[in-house]
Amino acid sequence: MAQAWFATGPGGISEWELREVEVTPPGPGEVTIRVHAAGMNPADVKHSARPGAAFPVPLGYEVSGEITALGPDTSIGSGTAHVGDEVLAFRVSGGYATELTVPAEKAFHKPATLTHPEAANLLLAGATAAELLDRSGARAGELVLFHAASGAVGVSFLQQARARGVRVVGTAGAGNLDVVRRYGGIAIEYGAGLVDQARAAASGAPYVAALDGVGTDEALDASFDLVADRQRIITIVRPDRVEKDGIVAIGGMMRASAVFRDGVRGALVDLAAQGMLEVPVARTYALTEAREAAEFLMTGHPGGKLALIP
Repeated sequence: MAQAWFATGPGGISEWELREVEVTPPGPGEVTIRVHAAGMNPADVKHSARPGAAFPVPLGYEVSGEITALGPDTSIGSGTAHVGDEVLAFRVSGGYATELTVPAEKAFHKPATLTHPEAANLLLAGATAAELLDRSGARAGELVLFHAASGAVGVSFLQQARARGVRVVGTAGAGNLDVVRRYGGIAIEYGAGLVDQARAAASGAPYVAALDGVGTDEALDASFDLVADRQRIITIVRPDRVEKDGIVAIGGMMRASAVFRDGVRGALVDLAAQGMLEVPVARTYALTEAREAAEFLMTGHPGGKLALIP
């Protein structure tokens, strides 16, 4: 038997429940993973309470751990694997667990450069950042603006952009400007005079794209002033502005986004293995503390990623 968290109703975190579950033995094309860390993302909370959800909803999209069983003639996303191999897995269902069976193509060998809590938080934020960078169309030497660059997606974006030679001006609160600088961005503080700050930071260079990770009207309005092509203003939090303003929204529940994010997993694991992609972890919690951890996550200021440890 294993333990796993489920959302049992639409009321949010208060309706989460830790249950005992049977772990299905892996068939062909499947792998069973003993979880050493489960990554936490705002999507875990938001999707579990979405209208029309079929409860109970298993919680958690990404994990890091070790293989305990492989289906017959089965390889994982990064190639041949064996029982005992350390792996991470992304776009799984029910990662807040002690053990689970998942499609083998979703699992990749864990980079030795990352701890389990770090590896369990690599791919959701990293794949989102990769899609933003891809959709921006920015090339080496060009300049983009990233709103909320000190958050998990922003930090991954800064590192991936640096690897491609793309320059980034990133907005953050006063207490997080050093985070933006640490990962290669030019930091400016959001708030009054944002457009003027952004223009000064650009030193005359044009912004080819603006990426929105915060969703405020201030961020979007500044983007409209700085980037002429609305199709290169891309948001991960304000799909309601797409029709009104002609901008682009992406998200893991959209088919095109899901396909892209599945395809980029191996490249992100390789970047991490090369030491080019760090994952700052702020806190870890026991698996039994998932509700408390989620409440802290949803304050919006965790200062890094969170992980659940069985």
